[in-house]
Amino acid sequence: MPVNPALTERAFPPTGSYLVGREKVREFARAVFSTNPLNFSVEAAQAAGYADVVAPPTFAIVVQELTLAQLLAEEDAGIELTHVVHGEQRFDYVRPIVAGDELSAQLAVTSVKTLGGNAMVVAETSIRDAAGEHVVTAVSTLVVRGDA
Repeated sequence: MPVNPALTERAFPPTGSYLVGREKVREFARAVFSTNPLNFSVEAAQAAGYADVVAPPTFAIVVQELTLAQLLAEEDAGIELTHVVHGEQRFDYVRPIVAGDELSAQLAVTSVKTLGGNAMVVAETSIRDAAGEHVVTAVSTLVVRGDA
């Protein structure tokens, strides 16, 4: 089944809240080999003007993954997970994510293009804090390989 072009401009329901934990930020920072003290030390983060440790920029993928799971579970999407390759990722920040943030996310598919038997699906996730303020937009391009 090819990727459904009607996915374009489809918005999914917002996710439930994700509470950013201090130890999750530190674990993620270690996993991406960060050496930035703001990712580990409350004191360093507070000295820099943040309430708590600051998540590395790619941490937003943790929250975005919740929305991508919605897309992949969509029955009429025509996206078979075993045929998906992550083509590109981008994060557009308004402010950094810090421990203690309570975030929710909403995904919208912004384009579906077919190229040489493969489909490219661009999914944009808007991530907001508990006050509804925009924190970051995470944009993923998924390449869905066609059957050989």
